[in-house]
Amino acid sequence: MRKEDLYKHIQFGELGLIVMDNCDTIGKCVNDHLLEMRRTNFEDEHTLPESYIIQKKEVRFSNGEGKIFLEESVRGKDIYIITDIGNYDVTYTMYGFENRKSPDDHIQDIKRVLSAMAGKARRITLMMPLLYASRQHSRKGRESLDCAMALQELEKLGVNDILTFDAHDPTIQNAVPLISFENLYPTLDIVKRFITDEKELFKDPSKMLLISPDTGAMDRAVYYSGVLGFDIGLFYKRRDHSRVVKGKNPIVQHEYIGKDVKDCNILIVDDMIASGESVFDIALELKKRQAGKIFVATTYALFTEGIEKFNSFYEQGLIDRLYTTNLSYVPEAARQAPWFAEVDMSEFMGRIINRLNFDQSISDLIDTKKSINDLLKFAKSFK
Repeated sequence: MRKEDLYKHIQFGELGLIVMDNCDTIGKCVNDHLLEMRRTNFEDEHTLPESYIIQKKEVRFSNGEGKIFLEESVRGKDIYIITDIGNYDVTYTMYGFENRKSPDDHIQDIKRVLSAMAGKARRITLMMPLLYASRQHSRKGRESLDCAMALQELEKLGVNDILTFDAHDPTIQNAVPLISFENLYPTLDIVKRFITDEKELFKDPSKMLLISPDTGAMDRAVYYSGVLGFDIGLFYKRRDHSRVVKGKNPIVQHEYIGKDVKDCNILIVDDMIASGESVFDIALELKKRQAGKIFVATTYALFTEGIEKFNSFYEQGLIDRLYTTNLSYVPEAARQAPWFAEVDMSEFMGRIINRLNFDQSISDLIDTKKSINDLLKFAKSFK
């Protein structure tokens, strides 16, 4: 086999995507982007497969036990497993009852896939945008360390690389120091969508203010502030540590530190929104201080307590728009809401996988400051 043909065989014939049933839509989009990138860069299209997705079958027995069959060989392939452990819309039947899959069910399915591969793959990369148990990243007293335990187990089962997005605490990678752990950010894509939709706001950046909803999100807010050139403010959550409600200490009051928000348009940034209570409290506090429009940008919108309150706040003019990604499941009711703006990350995921499959650096894809600066220059041209 000629050197050129061997190169094509390794690069095109050995890539395989295993798309879990919790992320069918975005997984298929990633596959389409990969094929399009390679059709664009290589003239000899017949070397490309019709699809990189490896077919599998997920079986559930009547007592709830699961099993996964891989219907294609993975021997010698560069495998990328794509999963969304936050998807609560996937169901199975157990003892006649319909159950929704929890993050624990999804992580177990990943282990089943790894077991089915039986060590035959050349390299295994797990793309898990919403990191499993990411809010259980550190120990404070007698509590479990679920995230670290899961990462170490995945390493033992043969995972060579882990790709995640906007980890709640990136230092969790210290739990698996001997394998690659990449914490990616959707900042560029979110900023691109925000600038496109709200370009009028950039005519006077002095009237924009970026808000961190708590001290934990301050690093993210500082980054956004640095690349966008907005002033920054911080809300500090004062909690009642004598009580636990729904697994957490209830917030007593939000204290604000920063520039006067009067007549300023606000962008609140955070890694995830669960019930949305923190955002709602902050929006009320900002409106009390006579703030202008209020926007929210978050990597994950989980909507753990539904979307009714988001609808109510939008109708009352307390929140203007929520920007979030499709890296984790979003219910259709939210996607159709007038306040919802989805940021598609499938092309970026495809670019990452394409680079890694060719053993190329992804540094320029991770460092997005230059691209964001170019976007801002473009936005200022709207004046």
